[in-house]
Amino acid sequence: MELSSGSPEIVVGLIDGAVATNHPDFAAASIRQLDPSPRGTPGRANHTARSHGTYVAGILSARRGSAAPAICPECKLLVRPIFLEKRSAGVEMPSATPDELADAIVECVDAGAQVLNLSVAVAQPSPNRERRLEDSLNFAAQSAVLVVAAAGNQGTVGGSAITRHLWVIPVAACDAQRRPLGMTNLGNAIGRRGLMAPGDAITSLDADGGTTTSSGTSAAAPFVTGTIALLWSIFGRSSPELIKTAVTRAITRRNAVVPPVLDAAAAYQFMAAHVTR
Repeated sequence: MELSSGSPEIVVGLIDGAVATNHPDFAAASIRQLDPSPRGTPGRANHTARSHGTYVAGILSARRGSAAPAICPECKLLVRPIFLEKRSAGVEMPSATPDELADAIVECVDAGAQVLNLSVAVAQPSPNRERRLEDSLNFAAQSAVLVVAAAGNQGTVGGSAITRHLWVIPVAACDAQRRPLGMTNLGNAIGRRGLMAPGDAITSLDADGGTTTSSGTSAAAPFVTGTIALLWSIFGRSSPELIKTAVTRAITRRNAVVPPVLDAAAAYQFMAAHVTR
């Protein structure tokens, strides 16, 4: 963050609730919101989903110097709202059916996103209903669009169609002592290919023009997404595969279930050693 605020050439796709773009700390941000696909179920832009989207967007795109982390405010933010909501372990997370989420992923890829942030739960999961979701993640991979996904807040050991996908970077949440939060999901795929990131009492923006503090994997995921956006901004000629390797493999220690903590400095050093700027 000392080296860059991001590049406007980097497009971050946020699949979440709608974002309150009139928040004063978004005044200088470049935020475009896509209309939901007409194929999906008509949504309701309720306050909870809007607050969640604004909160996650603040971690990425709020102005530097605000109460929010504001990791990559100079990057473009492409928001694809998902309006349904689901309560998970006391934390409200926007959710969508697998088909609705698949539509959102494809639309963001088609609209030019280079990295997607999925701080969203999947409603009505079942193997028969998740084929299109898997196809959409395959499409993102084939299009070289990186996908960062919150591991979930059920406090379970396991995975989902999203976190098990080989192209996805699943993100668990940790506290300031780098210990996993009790609510965070863990699992083999998360441990092998994912990361932990700060997710305990993170302050960001709310939909009413102020700030709010929350915890969970929804807060952790954009720290990884924002790191990717900054690395790509600094090392603009890099391939998505190299960026993904820098973020996930610059840390070599791996646990079967608990992933290592995001190390942005190590990822930067990896990129500096492999890319001519």
